Amino acid sequence: MAPYHIRQYQDSDRKPVLDVFTRGMEEHIPATFRRVLMLPRTLLLFLGGPLATVLVSGSWLLAIMCIVFLLLLLQLLARQPWKKYVAKCLHTDMADITKSYLHARGSCFWVAESGGQVVGIVGCLPVKDPPSGRKQLELLHLSVSSQHRGQGIAKALVRTLLQFARDQSYSDVVLDTSTIQQGTEALYMSLGFRRTGQYFMSMFWRLVDIPSIQLKYSLPSA
Repeated sequence: MAPYHIRQYQDSDRKPVLDVFTRGMEEHIPATFRRVLMLPRTLLLFLGGPLATVLVSGSWLLAIMCIVFLLLLLQLLARQPWKKYVAKCLHTDMADITKSYLHARGSCFWVAESGGQVVGIVGCLPVKDPPSGRKQLELLHLSVSSQHRGQGIAKALVRTLLQFARDQSYSDVVLDTSTIQQGTEALYMSLGFRRTGQYFMSMFWRLVDIPSIQLKYSLPSA
């Protein structure tokens, strides 16, 4: 593997950064689909739907078509929240990364570059309403392309952000992640983050029992 280095985002990075971000989010669709399939209510649906179809119509072909339809429907449901999240980001903070992350003091966006290509990203913005007496920085959009994982790039990006937080006199670095993002919580915990809570972002995530996890890193100098 080619060596990598971390640097601040430049406008010329926009297309590869959005590609790394979008691909990283869409990678969670299969895991979400598998989670939906394993829910007891889904298994009952797959058993009861085709059985009812056979009892009413007497056709096994219609029962098979019912199963195929249910699979397609569930796959669409698993895709929708990730696609919606990507679309939201592309119309808010990721619409103009320079404006969102580099024009204001106390925020930044970095890329990891390897072989002349952007292979990892992370950004941070000040928390607008932190707890009284705290100055908090929110970590956002950590992602590394699948071909470049296992090299410590994600950890290096987070460490770069933590050093930035120290230099800017932040009290804490906070973030939200999902239990479906395998290995992510373990990565943050290995760097010193601690879980502070969890919640469901929407009714969909509650129905499929996939909570978002809140993590915090308290700066030693705070």
